[in-house]
Amino acid sequence: MDCPIFRLAAIEDAGLVQAIRARAYIPAYTAVIGVAPKPAFEDYRPRIERGEVWMAALGTEPVGILVMEDAPNHMLIYSVAVEPSHQGKGLAKAIVGQAERIARGKGKPELRLYTNQKMRANLRLYSNCGFSEPRRRPHPSRSGEFLVDMSKRTDLPG
Repeated sequence: MDCPIFRLAAIEDAGLVQAIRARAYIPAYTAVIGVAPKPAFEDYRPRIERGEVWMAALGTEPVGILVMEDAPNHMLIYSVAVEPSHQGKGLAKAIVGQAERIARGKGKPELRLYTNQKMRANLRLYSNCGFSEPRRRPHPSRSGEFLVDMSKRTDLPG
């Protein structure tokens, strides 16, 4: 796989960001949990304006999205999305690597994220990227479901 090039999304990218997210999230999540998650239909313009959205491209083709939130002692990966036609090629792992570089660059000692416990592919991806699972918690809006919190130190070698 060629290495993707990352750049901050601009406000004029909002439609493209939304389209990539919808194509990546709606089929995958609906097949596993029966509904599309909030990131699939959220308005990303405020996040773009705050500088929280990065686009990944292969050449000139946008193929993925990274959304991160800056917290006092960590960075939160809010979402990672890869165009379905480019999934399974290592792009999600490359996007997570970019998240780690961003966190380190901001001097954040930890990277955090959460995913639905039923999203086994997500759990494998993040585990393979070195994330640990400190806890599971009830989903705030879907009774009987759980979210898996995951974290990775960014201030340790390796």
